[in-house]
Amino acid sequence: MTRHALSERHLLCDELLRVGPDAPTKCEGWETRDLAAHLVIREGRPDLAVGVIVPFLHGRLDRERARMASGDYVALVERVRAGAPVWNPMRFEKVDEVANLVEFFIHHEDVRRAQPGWEPRDLAPNLQHALWVSVRRSSRLMFRKTPTGIVLVAPGHGRHSAKLPDDHGTVVVRGTPAELVLYAYGRKDVARVELSGNADDIAALQEAELGIS
Repeated sequence: MTRHALSERHLLCDELLRVGPDAPTKCEGWETRDLAAHLVIREGRPDLAVGVIVPFLHGRLDRERARMASGDYVALVERVRAGAPVWNPMRFEKVDEVANLVEFFIHHEDVRRAQPGWEPRDLAPNLQHALWVSVRRSSRLMFRKTPTGIVLVAPGHGRHSAKLPDDHGTVVVRGTPAELVLYAYGRKDVARVELSGNADDIAALQEAELGIS
């Protein structure tokens, strides 16, 4: 099977080493060292990783991330590159592909697109297809807080109704699968998509919180 998640992991690690530990990212409040620490905790400390969604664990998670981020940066990045521990199901290729493709693709772009002069990458068609499958699968969750209906359109890949409208009309979000993934996961300011619909509906969508949080 094609290992897109593994490829994005290595490309991200290369980029983290290239820009250094203090470079900005598109993750609000995080420099590159913080992002690397997040990825190590996500795969290696599930007892802390749940702090993302469990409020009373936020403090423990933040403290451990800060501790890791303050250490040897190169060693931290190489822990990301090494992948999940042997006991983690993400060590299996199929699980890794499902669980990590979007994670590592987005965080790779979080680093790239926070640097001056960035441009979208020319991605292989099979990677674009995999991202299209992923964004369709997750779209209901990602757009659940929008008051508008959402239709995703990826020319050459298809059309997907992501959400029915609540108290607004429907907005069509058009772009490559890669850009749709970034938009759906809240990277509105750097995702190169076209929005079509009523101006008030587009404004409501742009103000809505997207993504997992």
